[in-house]
Amino acid sequence: MANNQDQDLVYLKKLKGGDDSAFRYFIKTYQDMAFTIAVSIVKDDFIAEEVAQDAFLKAYKNIQLFNIQSAFKTWFYAIVVNESLLRFKKLKKDFLSFSDTYDYDVPDNSFEDFSCENDDIELINSTLKLMLPNESLVLRLYYLEEGSIKDIHTITGFSVPNVKVLLHRARKNMLNILQKQKKIKLLHNGK
Repeated sequence: MANNQDQDLVYLKKLKGGDDSAFRYFIKTYQDMAFTIAVSIVKDDFIAEEVAQDAFLKAYKNIQLFNIQSAFKTWFYAIVVNESLLRFKKLKKDFLSFSDTYDYDVPDNSFEDFSCENDDIELINSTLKLMLPNESLVLRLYYLEEGSIKDIHTITGFSVPNVKVLLHRARKNMLNILQKQKKIKLLHNGK
């Protein structure tokens, strides 16, 4: 991790020195996680790609304002979260209508595109898309990005106790949704 921060610093200095091509490093390094964070909130792959592009553009335009003593990753992921939330509000999707136990039916065709080798990955991704944006976001930051509670607090602006509560609730809700989706899949495959 420190190695990544060291590389970030090298490219940040190049960028601040006027070498615009150095920004390619940041795109290559952070594009996957930017997409992952965005899709946690907006719940749509195409829109998440747009949000990630917007976040990179905003970071590029504001790179001269970035404090080189800070971690680029945390600063950039905060931009991605903010851009995602802005887009989410524009979409006017109301995920708050889901009950706390996610007691709803998943369409029968929701598993038709699964391939055998990607079954678990697809199931997890589809589950994360069904979860509330803030819960999906903290799970992705904690497990995929291996962020600490403090990192998640810095990126999202959620209080540390709120991050802990969200992680706990998100784990329980994810397990609940996974169990329901597996049951539906078994029923669908048994027909």
